[in-house]
Parts: sequence; structure tokens; C-alpha cells
Amino acid sequence: MIIKSKQDEIQNYLKDASNYSGNCDAVYFPESESDIIEILIDTNKNKKQVTVSGNRTGLTGSGIPNGGIVISTEKLNNIKEINFNKKFVQLQPGVLLSDLQNKLKENNLFYPPDPTETSCFIGGTIASNASGASTFKYGPTRDYILELTIILADGDKLKIKRGENFAKGSTLNLATENKKEIKIELPDINIPDIKNAAGYYCKKNMDAIDLFIGSEGTLGIISDIKLKVLELPKGKISCVVFFNVEVDGLQFIKKSREVSIKNKNSKIELLINALALEFFDEEALKFLKSEFPNIPINSKCAVWFEQETNGNDEETLLSEWIEIIKNSNGNEEQCWFALNEKEEQKIKDFRHCISEKINEYMASKGFRKLGTDVAVPDDKFLELYNYAKIITKKEKIKYANYGHFGNSHMHFNFMPENEKQYLKSKKLYDLICHKAISLDGTVSAEHGIGKTKKHLFLEMYGKEAVDKMFSIKKTLDPNLILGRGNLF
Repeated sequence: MIIKSKQDEIQNYLKDASNYSGNCDAVYFPESESDIIEILIDTNKNKKQVTVSGNRTGLTGSGIPNGGIVISTEKLNNIKEINFNKKFVQLQPGVLLSDLQNKLKENNLFYPPDPTETSCFIGGTIASNASGASTFKYGPTRDYILELTIILADGDKLKIKRGENFAKGSTLNLATENKKEIKIELPDINIPDIKNAAGYYCKKNMDAIDLFIGSEGTLGIISDIKLKVLELPKGKISCVVFFNVEVDGLQFIKKSREVSIKNKNSKIELLINALALEFFDEEALKFLKSEFPNIPINSKCAVWFEQETNGNDEETLLSEWIEIIKNSNGNEEQCWFALNEKEEQKIKDFRHCISEKINEYMASKGFRKLGTDVAVPDDKFLELYNYAKIITKKEKIKYANYGHFGNSHMHFNFMPENEKQYLKSKKLYDLICHKAISLDGTVSAEHGIGKTKKHLFLEMYGKEAVDKMFSIKKTLDPNLILGRGNLF
């Protein structure tokens, strides 16, 4: 096991994709589960804080230390087994999402939770219950976790299989490999019935495995993973539609969402059933114009959608989609359609570019990225969307709004030009989050809470519920060494 303590050698482990930065004494690189156990036995004994680091693609500082040591999972990167017949994959937490998808593709399989950032580690996606564009059809990471091996703060081990251990009402009992019995009292929390990655998953009669998914490195360190995977679809339609009137683009999202939800559970083929529904406002398109000069002039917004096909139904499905585009006043003649992998990759580049360019802009100004991760029920989304635009335009601060509008989930990104505007943007950011909470929404639909949104987490659930979540952490990590500063 390698340990690095020279500050010039560990700087890459002290900053994430949002520009959040921290400090630590050393970075440990375990090469086995026994290495993790050895580290934790020592750090727990000495009450030294430990931060688990994936590939630092996160946006909330959850993988960035505020002192203590870092455990990097990058050497735990083995894909142990891919089973086509039983549709599962066994792997370690440091496997790159891109490597996993490539290996699965070779076996005619795919992993549905597909966050935009393919250089993330699978362990990190589980720690944050990550999701992406295909969440609209397939749901978040949580829905695909079959088994987890978790090393607790004292070095003891938990092996949890989905479907084997359920809470009895609000009481959850766990048994470690060393036969230690752990009793956890689950708080009664009103978790929003929408896309959500804020805090511990706590429900009566819940499956034990769900407590650890989305726990952001605060309850244990994942050492082994078993995931459910699916057979690769025969084909895919990918398209970007441009609109000259914003309300038409938003109406297209609404219509496409409604028909897709209606058809989702149907066994009948040749029906519209969107895999992804993503929106880009006029400001986002302006920001992308230099990289994509073929964006049609006068476009006020764009929608990217994807639809899986069985290989024989493309023509029928295309006709159905074109009908919705026409009815929504989409720019039919200037749509970007992709019917093969090369064309599909060009559209993916367009989709991914906006986030990368905003990151670059904010870094060039010396600011931490300031983009919301809010989601609300579908019938309240337009109220949130319009509110965010109105309060930001009033302050004359540049912004770009895009995101997973199929899930009523938006990334409203502020792009301040100076320190004064940045400070104002932080206040506007909080106002948008307050509004989402008031609309029965979440302050984090996919990125987690980390170190940067604790005040909003507290507002969202209330002190009593957050204190009860903290009690769960104290039960599993009495010395509070794991992920200190995350959530609480």
C-alpha cells in the first residue's frame, strides 16, 4: 500500500470538479479490502478523521478532506465478474464508469444509471446515489445495487444483500462479520417522492442496503459491489430539437413526459418512451455557440431526447416523435438526428460541453461552481423555473439553465463576472433552493449534500430529522471519523 504525505504530491486530492478545496496530512492508496480494514482500525483508535476519495468528479466537496487523511479507491479497480445470464456485474469501487460501460458493451449489456461524467468511480456514484439523463426512464443508482460490502469505521465488515434484511417498522438490525449486533432507530422523514439524493434514505420497513446508498462516505467505506445490469437495446434514436419560442420547448418536454410515462409500463412496442429528456435555455445555447456554430439562429431553447429501439421500429418511432415536434412548433428542418454511434457521440459532446465550459469559466474567475441541483414535483416545475429566471435577471447576473427537465430537475448555473456578483449569486442560489423546498422539492436531486449544502439540508428536513440522521451516524461511527463535514 502506497502512502503519500508530501503536499506537492497530493494536491490533486484536495479539489473536486466544483473547485471546492481542502487539506489533509496524507493520502492512502489501499490495494485490497484488508488494507482498508488496517487503515480504519488505526484511524479509529487514534480518532483521526478519514475522507474517502473517488475520482473527485463531485460538486459538493464530499470527497475533499478538511484535515486528517484521505483514502483513495483508485487502485481498487477490478471488474471481477460479468454474468450475462443472471444480468449482474461484481466489481470494486474504483472502477471507472466508462470502463464498466465499455466492458459491459462487449458482453451486450449496459448499466442504466449513467451520470454525465463518465470518469467517475462506481463507488462514488453509490455514495451519492448518482443519476443522469437516463434516470428519466430507468431511475437512479439505488435501483441497481444488489449487494454491498461495507467496512465500518472500526474496521468491522458488513455484507448486505438486497432483499435479505428489512427494518421492522422503524427499527433496523445489522450484524457484522465479527458478530457484532447493531440496532438503528430510523427517523420518520418525509422524503420527497421525486428524484432525490439528499441525506440518508430512511423509511419504515426499508431494505437495509438503502441506508448506505447515498450516505456520502459517512457510514462506512464500500469495498465490494454487485450491480444489476440490463441487456443492451438494439438501437437508439438521439435528437436535439430547437425552438424559436421558449414556452414551446417547455411544452414539448411536458407532452413527451406525459406520453412516455403513460407508455413506460406497456409491453407494446412502437410506442414513444423517452430514455432522456433534457433542456437547454437560450443562455446555455449562447454559451455553446462558439463550440457549436451550427446552432440555429434565433433559437430560444433546445431539447435533447433519446429513445431506445428494437432495431426494426426506428421509422415508426421517428414519425411519432416528429409529430410531437410539429405539434410543439419545434424547428423540424433543423433538428439534429443521430441514428448511429458516431452521430450519437456528437450529440453527447453537445450535451456534456455545457457543464465543462461553465466549470472552465468559473475556474478562470477563481470561483467555485455555483449551479443548482433542485427538483420539484412536475406540476410545480414551471413556477420554480420562472422564479429562478426572474430573480436572476433582476440582478443582471449572467446565467445558463439546463438539466434533466423530464424529471423536473434543473441545473441553474450562475456565471458572475466579479466578486460582488459572486456573493450576490450565492444568495440567489439559496433563494432558489428555498423556493424548491417550499414546493415540496429537494435541494439535491443527484449530487448529494456534501460540505456545501448542509444549511439547505437542515432547512429541507428540519433540525429534529437531521439530528436523528446524525444519531445513525454516531451509532455506526461513534468517533465520528468518517466523512467529517459531510451532511452534518
